[in-house]
Amino acid sequence: MNRTAGTHASGWGRMLLDNGRDLAPIVLVIVFFQLLILRKPIIGLTEKLIGLSFVLIGLSLFLGGLSMSLFPLGEQLATEFVRRGNRGLLLLFAFAIGFGSTVAEPALILVVEEAATAMAPGGDRADLMRIALALRWTTAVAVGLSLMLSCLRILRGWPAWTPVAAVYALALLVIVLQPPASASIAFDAGAAATSAINVPLIAALGIGLATAVPGRTPLADGFGAIALASAMPMIVLLLGSLVLS
Repeated sequence: MNRTAGTHASGWGRMLLDNGRDLAPIVLVIVFFQLLILRKPIIGLTEKLIGLSFVLIGLSLFLGGLSMSLFPLGEQLATEFVRRGNRGLLLLFAFAIGFGSTVAEPALILVVEEAATAMAPGGDRADLMRIALALRWTTAVAVGLSLMLSCLRILRGWPAWTPVAAVYALALLVIVLQPPASASIAFDAGAAATSAINVPLIAALGIGLATAVPGRTPLADGFGAIALASAMPMIVLLLGSLVLS
């Protein structure tokens, strides 16, 4: 029992150190420009240090919890669907995973809130919440569809670049022919949708599926889903803007 507790404590300690190392460059850049370039003291230093410690602890708990629960569970379910030969349930599961994880993506929540404020300046809080929710759910549907397409690609053995190239080509065509005013929001929403939650979850699902399907390899077939998940919201929001305009 003590040995198990010690192993977990050591693992969490390493995770804190790793995340602290990852956060260190941006912290050093901010401190460098604040003290040496602007030559101004950091106001509220104690409060900012406490906030930084909250970020470090929260990020470590967040990623550690995902790696202990959702990631292995998602990979296990994908493998079980392949073993049973039920492609329909596998694709439905992929959509649900993509939709649910995107709705919970913190970066996307922040982006759509700022986008709603820019799209409806001076609007009341209810209107802003409706716009932000619509953008968030649309992006989530797009990521769910992209994950379905990625799973279908792995099952069929298609090259990873084909669906990504098709989506980007369609987006480029829309931008050239009739660029909507909200095109930049579509670009940022796609990038924000593939952040802290989605990237490791989508990668784990793709690698697990490529490992379970006979004739597929994780290196050649398990990757590429993240690029498609980033591109699909862009084209869905672009087409939606054209329809509504």
